[in-house]
Amino acid sequence: MSGYEPAPGDWAVITGAGRGIGRWLAQYFAAKGMRICALDIDAYEAEETARLCGPESRAHGCDVSDAAETTRVAEKLIAMGVEPSLLWINAGVGTADTVTTAKAHTLEWLMGVNVMGPVHTAQAWLPALKARTAARHVGITASSASVTPVSGPFTLYATTKQMTAAIGEALTAELSEDSIGVTILCPGILNTQIWNAAQARPERFGGARQAPEEIGDHWRAQPGPEVLERGIDETLAKGGGWCIIATEDETAALMKKRHEAQSAGLFDYAVAEPD
Repeated sequence: MSGYEPAPGDWAVITGAGRGIGRWLAQYFAAKGMRICALDIDAYEAEETARLCGPESRAHGCDVSDAAETTRVAEKLIAMGVEPSLLWINAGVGTADTVTTAKAHTLEWLMGVNVMGPVHTAQAWLPALKARTAARHVGITASSASVTPVSGPFTLYATTKQMTAAIGEALTAELSEDSIGVTILCPGILNTQIWNAAQARPERFGGARQAPEEIGDHWRAQPGPEVLERGIDETLAKGGGWCIIATEDETAALMKKRHEAQSAGLFDYAVAEPD
């Protein structure tokens, strides 16, 4: 797979672009001359991202957990001339709930955004991406929780983000014949507002909820998304693949522990030869 070079004037469509990693990605690709189409469940924040990315950028509210809405927004923007060279599936939400204690609407919310959201986004936008003959690429934001053992306190979040990464692997396989590379971004904890993701939670998932500010202290003490730049640069240059950027000292050791445990559980069974 050849490398992907963002081209000035090409469109980059980014979900969850209203804040955090999504807004940083939008500004990162805008700095390379791309036109940005910022999508976010918070239309106001998406508009602000587009404003930061230049006068040719566009924005639209979009709840990726809603398949019909995601398709409708994509069709509208494509009809307006947004023909993506890059699709970055970034929208994601977090919660401290666990698999065994999460209420039904919380489980549906995380699954709706972190798992079904990437599926809905891919199905809505990939036909337009495939229609291009020039360079094309897909990015998907997973998490360091996607590659380390699922452990507390964010077990439900980690579970869904392992599924996000698996969707990235599925897209890698499915798009290889079209020569479309896929970057699976797995960042560690960064200074974003994912700790307060419920502030934009739709009514059907329990409605909006503002988390106490002190909960965000741990995230505010972490580096910002700009630490992702080098890793993304290098991954795009080689045409995609895993882009794992640890921001906690223990991440590498946890990854090694997980893969050693998986290897220890692998048994080879001899297959009897037919008579």
